[in-house]
Amino acid sequence: MKNLSFFIAKRYFFSKKKKSFINVLSIISMLGVATGTMALVIVLSVFNGLEDLIRSLYSTFDADLKISLKEGKFFKYDDEIKGQIFQVLGIENVTQVIEDNVLVRYNDGETVVRMKGVSPEFIQSNQLKDFITEGQIKLQEKEQNFAIVGRGIRYDLSINPRNELLALQFYYPKNIKPGVSNPSSMYNSGILMPAGVFAIEKQYDEKYIFVPLRFAKKLVGKQNQLTALEVNLDGSQSTRSVQKSLKEQLGPRFIVQDSDEQHASLLKAIKIEKLFVYLTFSFILAVASFNIFFSLTMLALDKKRDVSILYAMGAPKRTIRNIFLMEGSIISFSGAIIGGLGGLLLCVLQQQFGLVSMGMASAVQEAYPVKMIFSDFIFTMFSIVLITMLASFKPASVAVKSLEINRL
Repeated sequence: MKNLSFFIAKRYFFSKKKKSFINVLSIISMLGVATGTMALVIVLSVFNGLEDLIRSLYSTFDADLKISLKEGKFFKYDDEIKGQIFQVLGIENVTQVIEDNVLVRYNDGETVVRMKGVSPEFIQSNQLKDFITEGQIKLQEKEQNFAIVGRGIRYDLSINPRNELLALQFYYPKNIKPGVSNPSSMYNSGILMPAGVFAIEKQYDEKYIFVPLRFAKKLVGKQNQLTALEVNLDGSQSTRSVQKSLKEQLGPRFIVQDSDEQHASLLKAIKIEKLFVYLTFSFILAVASFNIFFSLTMLALDKKRDVSILYAMGAPKRTIRNIFLMEGSIISFSGAIIGGLGGLLLCVLQQQFGLVSMGMASAVQEAYPVKMIFSDFIFTMFSIVLITMLASFKPASVAVKSLEINRL
């Protein structure tokens, strides 16, 4: 009986006779589902691409793992902590970090930036190698210290790395006590020559200046203390296993975060946006399913005579109901397959040729990134099946009720 229901539903949809208004409406319904499916696949793939792009940007800036205090800012990095860290397998190097806000002046301009003092291991890991746009990638040369500034700060303060007469002036507030009247005793200061300019992403370029760790320690007045340790791995062990081992070695006083955990709020926001986009487009598909509802209702009324003949020949009510449910399934699945393939094709073309650009000169990459995930296709198909069954159930019930009315 299921084969009979499907056969009749297929004949109704793919009728070789002159197309009636009902057939045209069914085709329009299918195209509506196809358009909604294609749009949903493309938008979800763009969100996946943006999430991957953000991860790749952070991976160039961040170390594999970051160790910091669970409570407080500064901690003492002694031989005990160093020994606990290097007992863990898979660690290539550890960069000592002091990171805090400072006031920077250059010529007639000034701004508050995020100073990141790093030990020589940072330069050795080549994290900034591919992102230097001006000058050199160096923080210290013998006894002389240098700074590497973000491109946004460079434009904001009109910094010229080739000008050897102007230096960056750094100011960091002290713990001010009551009764202090001398302004110069309220802050520590230091000067550095800008050696280079980096450009990674706007958020970093407008915020960060890299300085040598020895300069940062002197500026903040913390000679034997750090704010974080950045751990790079050699690839012999997985990030998760090294992270777990470090947590066990260091205890509850410290937190050990991978790149995703360091930016958990941003990645969570992207996932929430993706969820709302999915729900929004599912609602649009639900609106498009009204066409399926109306076309099946009109089909049930138009085929009342055929349905009565089938019923008189012994076809049960369930078979009659299944005819219209199958009709709705054919409309939705045809639209879903066409839309899914169309979305897949456009995503592949975007990956290969960058059809749609971001339209911003300062964008990290020229074209919108896309990444297709199989689970997105599954959830899209699930939504279509659910919406279609809900839209098809009422017309199928109308067809069955018409049998009862004719019987009376």
